[in-house]
Amino acid sequence: MNDTLVIAGRTFSSRLMVGTGKYRNFSEMVAAIESSGSEIVTVAIRRMDLDKPGEKGILDYLDLKRIQLLPNTAGAKTVDEAVRLARLARAAGLTDWIKLEVQPDGKYLLPDPVGTLQAARILAEEGFKVLPYTTDSVVLAQQLIEAGCVTVMPAASPIGTGQGVSNIRNINMIREISPVPVVVDSGLGVPSDAAFCMEYGVDAVLINTAIAQAQQPGLMAEAMRDAVIAGRKAWLAGRIPVKDYAAASSPITGLPALAAVRTESSAR
Repeated sequence: MNDTLVIAGRTFSSRLMVGTGKYRNFSEMVAAIESSGSEIVTVAIRRMDLDKPGEKGILDYLDLKRIQLLPNTAGAKTVDEAVRLARLARAAGLTDWIKLEVQPDGKYLLPDPVGTLQAARILAEEGFKVLPYTTDSVVLAQQLIEAGCVTVMPAASPIGTGQGVSNIRNINMIREISPVPVVVDSGLGVPSDAAFCMEYGVDAVLINTAIAQAQQPGLMAEAMRDAVIAGRKAWLAGRIPVKDYAAASSPITGLPALAAVRTESSAR
């Protein structure tokens, strides 16, 4: 099946993006990324130790020839912090791709709509390929697209909660209006959540905690990979419409055997 994901002119076979946080150790992280088949891996810029050249850090465990590194601005509470982190990653020679996160509230970690839009405009004007973590607002998604973002990434539910998808209707509306890929980000807990999103036609999902904190991260990564593939195939296949009443799977008219039974019954 020749069905690929295209972001900012680059083509990917996998529609599962993964993160690198919350793993028990680097070996589990590497094994899970490998099992996931993901080609886009996000890393918090604050974890990269860019000011410690020569010391082994998280980037040394990633195959940067195979994957598209996606630095993220997690931890940034203001527009200035997010923009500064993005510039730092690019200045270090990593990439001009950036997963934009502006989260002023440390408890719920919800994105700041106004700050995200402001930072997106600045970074897009500076040539960054911006992938913004955002709310499920259709209006905000449209504004981010107009600002030059190469994806929109609405939250399914709060980061790390595993609550699954609480707002599929809004996400579906974003998908309907978006000319750029829609990636469901945060809150997915199990493979059925990932498949559910893909069945609605979103372009990809990003999963971190559900894999990293599983009892067997590698196995969960494999399950998420398969769920994304299955959900995508279901979307492409075209699901049946939802109906209010039952519809028999087998025909009940025009069958000779049924007609004979009815005739015999009438004769009695």
